[in-house]
Amino acid sequence: MEYICSIKSPVGILMASSDGKNVSGLWIEGQKYFAKTLEKDVQKQNLPIFKNVQKWLDMYFSSEEPNFMLPLMPKGSPFQKLIWNILCKIPYGQTTTYGEIAKQFELKNKGSHTSARAVGNAVGHNPISIIIPCHRVIGKNGSLTGYAGGINVKRKLLQMEGIEIKKINEKKFH
Repeated sequence: MEYICSIKSPVGILMASSDGKNVSGLWIEGQKYFAKTLEKDVQKQNLPIFKNVQKWLDMYFSSEEPNFMLPLMPKGSPFQKLIWNILCKIPYGQTTTYGEIAKQFELKNKGSHTSARAVGNAVGHNPISIIIPCHRVIGKNGSLTGYAGGINVKRKLLQMEGIEIKKINEKKFH
């Protein structure tokens, strides 16, 4: 059984999901892959974890770095989970590239090779938007690249964190 709730935000309606203790999903309504990892058997319920998600998001959307981390349990392949773990380490107010994430993956996995494209695919399928900060990943030339919630949402999230967007050359990744 998975539980869900809706949360209003400056970037639209969000849907959060949980197993009752951990956050398993956070999607922006209408985003690509919306609720893709959600179980078929769900129930709307106001759980303590959702109150904590709301508190975290309230801090974040006030342009304040949240001072606590939520218990996360994203659903995905082992490779995706490793990439999402790397994403969680991108500091608030900073960005990185797909290539840099690939290098970090290779260092942590004793030389296992991965491509920036494979990283991009894992980043694009992140089921816990905003909290797992896939919006902080940009192209190697500084360009904004695809974001499941849309480039305008990505731009807004980065600006809320005080990140200057210098390049307008935006392209989508798959």
